[in-house]
Amino acid sequence: MDIQSTSSDSTMSYQQQQQKRTAILIVEPPMQPPLNLPRSDLITGSREDYIEIGVPLYEASIKGDWTTAEAILFRQPELVRFAITENYETPLHIAASAESTKSVEEFVQNLVNMMEAKDLELQNKSYNTAFYLAAAAENLETARIMASKNPLVFEIPGSQRLMPLYVAALHAKPKMVRYLYTISNRMSSDYWNIENRGWVLQKCVDAEIFDVALQIVNDRPELCAKNNLLTDVLLLLAKKTHAFKHRKPHIVLRIINSSFAVFHVHGGHAEEESDAHQLLSELWRRIVIMPKKEIDAIIRGPPSEVKRKEAIKGRHANIYNLLYEIGSMKDMITPIKDKNGNNMLHLVSKSAKPKRLQDVSGIALQMQRELLWFNEVERMIPPSFRKCKNNDGEEPYDLFTIKHEKLVKKGENWMKNTASQCMVVATLIATIVFAAAFTLPGGYNQDTGIPFFQQKPTFIIFVIADAFSLVFSSTSVLVFLSILTSRYVERDFLELLPKKLMAGLATLFLSIVSMMIAFGASFFLLYKEHFRWVPIILSNLVALPVILFAILQFRLLGDVYHSVYESRHLFKPKKRMLYY
Repeated sequence: MDIQSTSSDSTMSYQQQQQKRTAILIVEPPMQPPLNLPRSDLITGSREDYIEIGVPLYEASIKGDWTTAEAILFRQPELVRFAITENYETPLHIAASAESTKSVEEFVQNLVNMMEAKDLELQNKSYNTAFYLAAAAENLETARIMASKNPLVFEIPGSQRLMPLYVAALHAKPKMVRYLYTISNRMSSDYWNIENRGWVLQKCVDAEIFDVALQIVNDRPELCAKNNLLTDVLLLLAKKTHAFKHRKPHIVLRIINSSFAVFHVHGGHAEEESDAHQLLSELWRRIVIMPKKEIDAIIRGPPSEVKRKEAIKGRHANIYNLLYEIGSMKDMITPIKDKNGNNMLHLVSKSAKPKRLQDVSGIALQMQRELLWFNEVERMIPPSFRKCKNNDGEEPYDLFTIKHEKLVKKGENWMKNTASQCMVVATLIATIVFAAAFTLPGGYNQDTGIPFFQQKPTFIIFVIADAFSLVFSSTSVLVFLSILTSRYVERDFLELLPKKLMAGLATLFLSIVSMMIAFGASFFLLYKEHFRWVPIILSNLVALPVILFAILQFRLLGDVYHSVYESRHLFKPKKRMLYY
């Protein structure tokens, strides 16, 4: 069967289904029950009464001015059930949708105390209760006050029969969504069905409230049995590439862990899976236990094609790693071509989006990350596909060279500029410490040529530190010189150039540290007897350049280290899944 034609047919079918579902939602809204409106005496009465009572009550409600409202309601307490706007909002409606402040929350509490439980079920002309408006505005404390008065108020749907939970997810209000999902007993009332639960799941994913989405998937496994819903959720996840980032430990801990693998050091910020990745893994776990026919429909359908493209073009390793986790199922995915004849290796040959490249500091390291992705996908796909041409007659590696030509040139310029500037500093340090070796503190004995302070421990520290500084700075100069004279072919950016840069930065840092130690030791030699406070103060000051270098350059050094030594763990499965 022609895969491309099949993909085109399935794409058309999928788009038609999406349009049909959208049309149903827009053209045929669900039937609304009769409105539960507040009393209209105030807005249908005399204009003078409305200006005298309605306007001040409205202003007090929106500002949370209980003093003014109390003076009005003390004379006419029934006004809590009256509409004060043309859309039939009560004072509680107005306060619930106002900006949440301490005064507004106190206003709502006092107002609710004057009302009966059934009064909280009053709706405006748009079918919305005050609780519904609070949910849409994420006025969490206001919602809690109303729910404590009437525990059923969160089950009253609003406009278009939409529940407050759905509206909170629609407006991306994570705190309100978590609260409503909990008090709704995980959407277990008679109102909820598989369709509207699926809507909430999609909106949670779209709003990046992944923890609640994961709870819904675990609490309602029947939702994963719907192929359309499952593919829609996976499609939404595929577009949220920024949500799949791990928390990384501190650079010092990463270096220690890499150097001493036996003694693994744990820090306060251990690497953890994001909620989005846990959700994606759970969805895949449920997919692999489906019948083979349904799995094929999901994998080869248009949303799956988008997911595959997004994972590779977006350089999203955690989504890509699912190919490892699903075992032999990946053999069904990797050979697929798009309508332009591009396989996975063609897709990764195209330069990543600038936003994704910015995740790595330094243009040379960005090029290194691009090479890592190309090599990884090259290992993943069958050998026969590595030199396949697309419809434009381009092989993957040739396409990679063309698309990354500018990045290679920019990486070369960035590397040379960095090396040149660092080499100037290293040369200056080498010159200083070389001269210091022959102008020792305290001078020499003219008769014997032996330094006066030779027997003092501080002098030994000075000599050793000065020698170390000379060695490290000279090494740094040579390393940066080798960077300037490199060939700068694409493959050099993978390991050779980053390792040289890391070695140069590390030796430069050590030369600065050694020079500062020698500088401090010289002051202890000269002023220890009479001005002891001088070397103490100066020895503390010499730490300033070291700290500044660490602050300003350790980010770059850490990124280089991560790119060279930790990037080999970028592509790794978290767990294996069997597929038959």
